[in-house]
Amino acid sequence: MPAPERLPAPGVTDTGGLEELLAKGELTVVGRIREASNAVLLCSVTHGDLSADCVYKPVKGERPLWDFPDGNLAQREVAAYLVSEATGWGLVPATVLRDGPYGEGMVQRWIEAEQPAEDSPLGGLLGLVDGEEAGEGWKPVALAEVGEGRTALLVHADDPRLRRMAVLDAVINNGDRKGGHLLPAPDGRLYGIDHGVTFHTEDKLRTLLWGWAGEPLTDEAREVLTGLTAGLAGGAPLATRLAELITPVELAAVRARVAHLLRTGIHPRPSGQWPSIPWPPV
Repeated sequence: MPAPERLPAPGVTDTGGLEELLAKGELTVVGRIREASNAVLLCSVTHGDLSADCVYKPVKGERPLWDFPDGNLAQREVAAYLVSEATGWGLVPATVLRDGPYGEGMVQRWIEAEQPAEDSPLGGLLGLVDGEEAGEGWKPVALAEVGEGRTALLVHADDPRLRRMAVLDAVINNGDRKGGHLLPAPDGRLYGIDHGVTFHTEDKLRTLLWGWAGEPLTDEAREVLTGLTAGLAGGAPLATRLAELITPVELAAVRARVAHLLRTGIHPRPSGQWPSIPWPPV
């Protein structure tokens, strides 16, 4: 019998097939990612003559959080994927909610990140620079302590992929956009992962992508947000699917955030109510 065909790096046009593979395929656990705060299992998934690597996060392996209800981080990860797909930007790998070897959980396509060059340890997306100027092609975030009483300026690339990610994070209210959750793929696409702490009704936005704070949204972003407004309307397919994953008040909060972004026309600024940068940042 021939071996199952390994799927290539996912593209926007193959998400339907990926979803079916992830939802219906046979999951086989091959390892565990131990540095993760919750249970994260590396698996292979096979369905017919197709197979792929994926990540499986069982609900039973979620650690309780003081500010989020227990046992629903997996649902929030799927909801983040649905919103990402609705933008057309494809920033989140294909993600489904399904039963697995350890019960219900989130299953997401594994993304093999591009290995950064030796002189670019943070993948060319983030960096630390001396002084108070970010430099051409970079956006300042905040001063960071780097040891021995020294500080450096934390910066991120002035990259349209990151800017799209910043808009998505504002919509889903992402409380944990770390550098390690940004995966540049060899084909040039950028993916974001780990969206369990999202969709809170309070402003929880914590991110390394503050470089555009207060700046006008791009025309592209405004067009996408206008489309999301229609997709989030009652009875629309996106709103119907999200209602199965998050609460009515959380769905209302998504609508309110999109409306606020369109009304102000700018990237959000830190609220000052919470630490604006997640820890550890990378």
